[in-house]
Amino acid sequence: MNLTPAEIVRELSKHIVGQEAAKRAVAVALRNRYRRKKLPPEIAREVTPKNILMIGPTGVGKTEIARRLARLAGAPFVKVEATKFTEVGYVGRDVDSIVRDLAEASYQLVLEEMKKKVEEKALALAEEELATLLRTSVAEVRSGRLDGHFVEVQVEEEVALPFMGVLGGEAFGGMGEMLKGLLPRRPVRRRMTVREAREALKNQHAERLIDKEELKEEARRRAQEEGIVFIDEIDKVARREGTVGPDVSGEGVQRDLLPIVEGTVVSTRIGPISTEHVLFIAAGAFHVAKPSDLIPELQGRFPIRVELSPLGPEEFYRILKEPENSLIRQYTELLKADGTELVFEDEALWAIAQAAHRANQELEDIGARRLATVLEKVLEEVSFQTDLGRVEITRAYVEKRLAEVFASPDLTRYVL
Repeated sequence: MNLTPAEIVRELSKHIVGQEAAKRAVAVALRNRYRRKKLPPEIAREVTPKNILMIGPTGVGKTEIARRLARLAGAPFVKVEATKFTEVGYVGRDVDSIVRDLAEASYQLVLEEMKKKVEEKALALAEEELATLLRTSVAEVRSGRLDGHFVEVQVEEEVALPFMGVLGGEAFGGMGEMLKGLLPRRPVRRRMTVREAREALKNQHAERLIDKEELKEEARRRAQEEGIVFIDEIDKVARREGTVGPDVSGEGVQRDLLPIVEGTVVSTRIGPISTEHVLFIAAGAFHVAKPSDLIPELQGRFPIRVELSPLGPEEFYRILKEPENSLIRQYTELLKADGTELVFEDEALWAIAQAAHRANQELEDIGARRLATVLEKVLEEVSFQTDLGRVEITRAYVEKRLAEVFASPDLTRYVL
């Protein structure tokens, strides 16, 4: 990952509007990983990530920045909510499951990469197996002419233990998660189309071609050295002056999280994972609590503080227009599949942006997420039909579609 901080910010800006301070902070954190790799081992061991605390209301891009950063770096990523954890003795998740989830994310990431490397060979083996079953040639299977035919193939499925189905992966301190992938597999015969069988057999052969020990070792290394953990709603477990009750449990959550953030070793199904060099990004709105309400030890583990700005009509307009995979592009491409060509006038985008901002002011402010709700209402009739040809979305059309909703406060609350 040798992009400069400026290049990282530019890449993030293709998907996220504004919030330059937060982008710069995560860009420096990512670049520091590249810098650390160039250091002598004895110094590199001592250089730990400068964890980041993002402060800002919901829907302004906190999660998206962290997620896009991980995708850009090809790094394992896990998002957790601090409120899902409780101190020992209360019902809730064990904080060690954060690391086990990170290990699983890393394993799947590396597995997909390794599968791609052997994909060609795995596909050839799958086609040979299908040709034998169908008593035809590989060329005939490869042509696609038989894709709709049905065939019975033998696939391997993991044997589930009885307690895993009843109690799930959180049972026994995450034993279910640790056993996943290590349980024996049994052969099962399945009837499916040739197209489905080709994919299933290709995946099966790909997994056989992969060196499992190499896979685990690389997944473990990447989780430890490149993992990114996003802890949302950290403000909701912050203690507040003069409060009692639930906040006592909240402080317990902070103390449980502290060893993970400081650096500890957790047993996972791919081996022990050290969190010493994992990058932690915590986030919260901090409307009531303040960052200083976090316990001092945890505060000290998040030295980089960045504030994200609330979003107004101008930002909403840019969010609709600028990102590579904006909501407007998504809807346009979706309806194009059904023979409808959507064309948005610039004034229509402004009307949608203004409507989203108004809904946030009159109801709960959910940031940019409101745009999806407003767009769904605007395009409700168009989406219901097919093969409409060219459809122009104008300001008048947007205002007409939303007029009835905004006319009734109750309707606004339920629809938007």
